[in-house]
Amino acid sequence: MTSITLVRRIAARPSIVFEALTTPEGVAAWWGPDDLPAIATVVDARVGGAFRIRFPTYDGEEHEAVGEYLEVAPPTRLVMSWRWTHNGVTAEAEGISRIEFDLRPIEGGVELTVTHADLRNEASAAIHALGWPDSLFRLRRLLEAAPPT
Repeated sequence: MTSITLVRRIAARPSIVFEALTTPEGVAAWWGPDDLPAIATVVDARVGGAFRIRFPTYDGEEHEAVGEYLEVAPPTRLVMSWRWTHNGVTAEAEGISRIEFDLRPIEGGVELTVTHADLRNEASAAIHALGWPDSLFRLRRLLEAAPPT
């Protein structure tokens, strides 16, 4: 098993970032490739709660993943399982991986560390490493464009 880790700084309060990670509207606004809106988003962000996200890709396909929330500790940590149910990364077709979001307050915002762990091999990690930057760019753009509350 292998993992990838990405770190982004976002000029928004941790509670605002956490909300974007744990509400259907928030997740739909940033998950997936840039400028391609999510098709379906179900989020029940509580330990044992489920999520489902279906989103288009640039090649005209749709991908869908489901999972369960394993840790929900607002506004600092969110952990969930991840399983592809439609298309997605072939190497992960029968596997369950784990996504961890850690939020650390910093001056002017939050440092968000995303770890996608328990991936089956380096090829799968490389494919996921190509997809995550688009989503995290959208998340940062969404939150930094929002007026402060």
